[in-house]
Amino acid sequence: MKIFLSTLTSFLFLSSVAMAKKPNFIYIMVDDAGYGDFSCFGQKKFKTPNVDRMAKEGMKMTDFYSSSTVCAPSRSSLMTGHHSGHGFIRGNKEIRPEGQHPLPLKAITIPEVLKESGYISGMFGKWGLGAPGSEGDPMNQGFDRFYGLNCQRQSHNFYPSHVWSDRKKVTLDRKHYSHNLIADECLKFIRKNKDNPFFCYVPFTIPHAAMQSPEKRIAPWRKKFPEFEKVTGKYGGSVITNPVAAFAAMMEHMDEDVGRILNLLEELKIDENTLVIFTSDNGPHKEGGHKPDFFDSNGPLKGYKRDLYEGGIRVATVAWWPGKIESGTSSSHIAAGWDLMPTLCELSGTPAPDGLDGVSFAPTLLGQAQGQEKRQYLYWEFHEQGGKQAVRMGKWKGIRLNVRKNPNSPVELYDLSKDIGEKNDISSKYPEIVSKMETAMKDSHQGNPIFPFIE
Repeated sequence: MKIFLSTLTSFLFLSSVAMAKKPNFIYIMVDDAGYGDFSCFGQKKFKTPNVDRMAKEGMKMTDFYSSSTVCAPSRSSLMTGHHSGHGFIRGNKEIRPEGQHPLPLKAITIPEVLKESGYISGMFGKWGLGAPGSEGDPMNQGFDRFYGLNCQRQSHNFYPSHVWSDRKKVTLDRKHYSHNLIADECLKFIRKNKDNPFFCYVPFTIPHAAMQSPEKRIAPWRKKFPEFEKVTGKYGGSVITNPVAAFAAMMEHMDEDVGRILNLLEELKIDENTLVIFTSDNGPHKEGGHKPDFFDSNGPLKGYKRDLYEGGIRVATVAWWPGKIESGTSSSHIAAGWDLMPTLCELSGTPAPDGLDGVSFAPTLLGQAQGQEKRQYLYWEFHEQGGKQAVRMGKWKGIRLNVRKNPNSPVELYDLSKDIGEKNDISSKYPEIVSKMETAMKDSHQGNPIFPFIE
């Protein structure tokens, strides 16, 4: 009876939220920032006061995962609510001269679903799910406004030759720092749509890949990290002196714009009707001269971008919603990027599409943990580097490597409650858990001829 009443209370509370003025949603996703790259998650070499503010005034989600360990599949799963074993896009497959393999028109995306409930959707930053004019173009995937970089490859230089404004190519003189342009357009969208329910997707390009920032921002950090003044980083033709200083400047810059978003919501008096989630698309990279070990970018976690160990997929995540999310809370609810669609659907009173892999974490956000649906496990696969699979099943984490060579290769097993750094493989001690992991891996994979894996 107690469980029934708790579930009923949760349902009624969520229903009242949906029946009131529909909430706005802002999803800020930075590019390749690690679990330890924010001071509220342990960063010591620089501060992120605005992300910290979100954590202090909202909820830290300590066990939140990216949808994949590289950019395109992570974004595809986020937009469609399907994990990488079922997804349309499972790798960074390039299209020349600009763009990546397109998300098909038949894909059902968050902005398309929310449009049914009257939402206006805008996207500001890096897309990576279809070349300009293709069926995967964001303007063909439900967005009403798009400003930023369509192509992942071109977004890695922060002084690009052009950006896209909806369907229009805007030529630049390579003197404009793209992050500034993106942040300004994001703020314009929020201000313009303050009286409408909106979904604002903000995939900032910081901090991947060229370690670039305006010199006036880097200068103070050069003084703090002078030992790297003779170190250079190279990416896409750009050569950066002291990429360590540049990385700190980039993160500081990005954090300031998070603050600008929060401050604007308060100025417009829509902060109490707006859910803001901040996260990353995968773990830390090692490109452009970036030194993730110096910054301890993956914190206590093992692995980096392209790994399915925790460091490649567990991402620092905070949720902020004044008056709805209790201040200073922390949740160890296990969730992933593909849970976003059902969560936004529940909070907005919008019917969710059938067949999603995602599970709404709205009850967790609203302090209704007793009504939170539990899942058996999370699943990832990655077709590069010999093929990898991973499963998070409660406290257990299973990883299988070299799947292409041997689909039945041994499964490593870790107890994350005791070994968050995945140092001790205990698979030999728990064969029954390993067997469950193997079954989950087999059941979760569906073939995709564009991204061959274990066929």
